[in-house]
Amino acid sequence: MDRCARARDWSEIQERMLVPLYEAVYERLEVGTGTRVLGLGCGSGLALLMAASRGAAVTGVDSSASERLALARERLLPEAWGTRTRAQTRIVDGHPRDTADAETPAYTLVTAFEPIGCLAGDSEGLAGLLAAATPLVERGAPVVLAGWGPPERCTTSSVLRVATKLADPLRSAGSWRPALRDDLEEVAQRAGLKPDGSGRVACPFGYADVDSALRGLLSTGLFDAAISATDQAQVDKEVVEALHPYQRRDGTVWMPNVFRYLIARVP
Repeated sequence: MDRCARARDWSEIQERMLVPLYEAVYERLEVGTGTRVLGLGCGSGLALLMAASRGAAVTGVDSSASERLALARERLLPEAWGTRTRAQTRIVDGHPRDTADAETPAYTLVTAFEPIGCLAGDSEGLAGLLAAATPLVERGAPVVLAGWGPPERCTTSSVLRVATKLADPLRSAGSWRPALRDDLEEVAQRAGLKPDGSGRVACPFGYADVDSALRGLLSTGLFDAAISATDQAQVDKEVVEALHPYQRRDGTVWMPNVFRYLIARVP
């Protein structure tokens, strides 16, 4: 699939599925005017846009999704926002250290909303990003990590198992796996953060039809290893088959899920 098309599918179809997660975190932490957010792995920027709408100053950083970052810039840096808002908004293609300069105050909140615990090896890279980000953050500031909830509470898990079945069994990194209970705590510990509360949020995946569901799910990257091991047509066929139990009479697709977040503190 074309990378630009997939980024657009993510921003227009899939990213909104996590809006309840973003809202729950921002409400709990009372994000608003005076909050300075550093969004790690910010992608196409919907979570940052929601924080900015609450009055927060936001900086997004990502090094692995240039096509998504282009969409984030469209969302967060349009002329219609005015110079004051643009001055409080930055999108950085790179590493957390690239967001630091002498004029930037310390951040008061770090978010890592890209759910971990569903790809083998995905937590190792995040721990390194968090360790790099913490020197830029106020002492005691919250850092939010997100992940999939228990597989038995996530209907989409049955569809994601297609990725494991089709991926090369000799490859571990990049293959989907069920989330584990302590995934988030382990990452926080490796990054030197202190857990300080957690929560679960219902994030149902709802799509207009099977085609939208297919495009949205493929845009996550969770099926990339399967596509590499087989081919696009095979993955499309098996994902569509796995979606059938969740298609309703009107053609829409509905899959209830629970996501988990952890709040940790910078020591």
